[in-house]
Amino acid sequence: MIQNYWAGVLTLAIFGTLPLRAELAVTNVPFKEIHIMPGPEDGRVAWKTAQMLEGLHFSHHALDAEFGSEFMDFYLEKLDRQHLLFLQSDLNSFERFRTNLDHLTLNAQKKADVTPAFEIFACFIARQQQRVAYVEDLLQHEKFEFKTDERAAINRKDLPYPQDLDEAHKLWRQILRLEYLQEKLGIEEARKNPPAGTNTVKSTKPVHEQIVETLTHRYQRNLRMYADLNNQDVMGEYLTSLAHVYDPHSDYFNKEALDQFTISMNLALFGIGAELRFDDGYCKISKLMPGGPAAKGKQLKPGDRIVAVAQSNQPPVDVIEMNLNKTVQMIRGPKGTEVQLTVIPENDSAPRTVISLIRDEIPLPDSAAKGKIIELPGRAADSKRLGVINLPSFYAPMGAPPSASRETSGVYTSVDVAKLLKKFKSENVGGVILDLRYNGGGSLDEAIKLAGLFIKEGPVVQVKDSNGGIYVLPDRDPSTIYDGPLIVLTSRFSASASEIVAAALQDYGRALIVGDISTHGKGTVQSVNYLKDYIHLEDPEKNTGALKVTVQKFYRASGISTQLKGVLPDIVLPSVWNFSKDIGESSLEHPLECDTIKSAAFDKLDLVQPYLGDLLKFSSTRVATNQEFNYVRDDIERFRKREADKTVSLNEKQRLKEMAEDKARADAQKKERLARKEADEKVYEISLKQADLPGLPAPVQKTNAPALAAADPDALDSALAATNSRTHLARRVPGHSPGNSLTADEEPAPVDVNLMEAEHILEDYISLMQKRGLLTATHSAL
Repeated sequence: MIQNYWAGVLTLAIFGTLPLRAELAVTNVPFKEIHIMPGPEDGRVAWKTAQMLEGLHFSHHALDAEFGSEFMDFYLEKLDRQHLLFLQSDLNSFERFRTNLDHLTLNAQKKADVTPAFEIFACFIARQQQRVAYVEDLLQHEKFEFKTDERAAINRKDLPYPQDLDEAHKLWRQILRLEYLQEKLGIEEARKNPPAGTNTVKSTKPVHEQIVETLTHRYQRNLRMYADLNNQDVMGEYLTSLAHVYDPHSDYFNKEALDQFTISMNLALFGIGAELRFDDGYCKISKLMPGGPAAKGKQLKPGDRIVAVAQSNQPPVDVIEMNLNKTVQMIRGPKGTEVQLTVIPENDSAPRTVISLIRDEIPLPDSAAKGKIIELPGRAADSKRLGVINLPSFYAPMGAPPSASRETSGVYTSVDVAKLLKKFKSENVGGVILDLRYNGGGSLDEAIKLAGLFIKEGPVVQVKDSNGGIYVLPDRDPSTIYDGPLIVLTSRFSASASEIVAAALQDYGRALIVGDISTHGKGTVQSVNYLKDYIHLEDPEKNTGALKVTVQKFYRASGISTQLKGVLPDIVLPSVWNFSKDIGESSLEHPLECDTIKSAAFDKLDLVQPYLGDLLKFSSTRVATNQEFNYVRDDIERFRKREADKTVSLNEKQRLKEMAEDKARADAQKKERLARKEADEKVYEISLKQADLPGLPAPVQKTNAPALAAADPDALDSALAATNSRTHLARRVPGHSPGNSLTADEEPAPVDVNLMEAEHILEDYISLMQKRGLLTATHSAL
């Protein structure tokens, strides 16, 4: 009875609100009907999620009519962020939910009515199908010419939804024309200048035929992805939208998202140890992880395609054309369990084989702390070697018992960084750079412990709960691992726990903060609550997901919140990100406010302020004359112009001209870099495994790998695509400037200009401390 009812509702949602004639007019291609029905527990999960948000969230805000209306807007935005699919008639039909969504979600029955989630999603799928049908019709009958002054918007999130199907068709056609032009320019460029080092066989098909095949396949593949979705996927989008009404960092995790979150915190997963990618409908193996079951078994190799997955003695499930995330979820599983893979070897002539593997824990070392030692010949002994620690996140095992040994029970950020610092000290490193530029946060406890590696005991961060209670979280260990000159390198992407560390070391006067104009500005604390602990289920093993909810705000030891404003560096370096309005807490919806509380009591070390004036002067002089920063300033101007315009030309001659100019600029920069005298330095990569070994590894060999510096226009376009649009409409294909291209072996080495300047600042810092007699070989100044 329930299934029949929902099938009827979804059919009505797909066809009842849409013009039937318009539906039939755009295509003769039959689409697979997608009926996604709510699961038996979805209503209870939604009700409990809403109740927990009301009771646990820092704001204690009720899910009232205002929040219910915003809940609706967030869900619509999550499905159709670029305002391309829903028509105004669709929005009008959804209005009956808007004024009642709070009561539909929280009610006396303790079971939410999730009709809005599935009806709106069904309409979304129907519009996707309409768009694909219309695009395929255009690809078959449209004459694609690009001779007018037409321009296409690359970001429509602030523009209105189309009024009707005719207006939607115009938008869909314009975007298709943009995609067609980009493919055309890319194919023609590749024919003129094949990418160096590739053995790609040129297609003999006409350009138009190649583009039609590529775009048809792309649209169909995107549509097929929706056929693999289930009720958990819909509820994941729906309840995350509800959580985001409260603040941007509260989230609902369905099973898949919860598994991914756990992996990121533990730096480990249970599976076969293979990196997978989606390639032309197949799940293809791209890499085998050393030490994993797949590598040990020696039966799988990169290029093999997985076509079916079976659990132990269960029948195999076909995974051809299946969403890659779904396939990955089937391959992962508990340690010690069996998974059977039906594989087509890379050599198509070989027969299909069934390979049985026993899942095991797979460490993820690429996400752990890494170090390197930079040796600068000709410098004074104390500044001859500099250490750099790159820390991508603050990780710790989830669910480890309190009595477990930190050194043996899993990976911990503070343990790993301490190991690298001890290695640095044994190798007579004169100063350290802690690189937190792309650290989005993680474990609060690990952030406190990491700050404690550099300071003696004292308050690191203060926390205020939803009842107004304020708690000081200190480092209780009076010892320090490293007491020498320290720089913390930050960016607009440094968030949460990384901001706690940067703020604490700045408040204490322990470290010099260098980087973008501010950090991200996430000053809130979240707790993860497993819904199965709150909902009584007949099957206790059923995964109902979890709610990550903001429960506290954190404040610096000085009492200032990093929320919204972030951590302001002592020395600001030029960066494109300083001018982006789409990065940082202030760019998100419903961020909590910034405020101040009373300062905690702590002893300042004052190891930065006495030198800051000279360091600023020396750095600003270098930055003003450094050619790499000249390139950054040029990128900033181009970025600001594109941000102001937010459109791209659909005139082929104009695009070719722009691309030629960009290519000429990039080639000129590359030639200038190649003409420079190479830096007289050696770089030693120090992995966590290497840190336990005596001496240093062989220095890193300099290569001619393509540069991805801030001055590279392709890098800038990637930035534009990331900040402007989820549809990647800002992506360019490389241009061509005849007679002005570089071969692969002429490529300059990559340039990390901000790290390079941080190294110079650290040298200055060490020198100034030496002149004032505050620095010795043992760093006794601290």
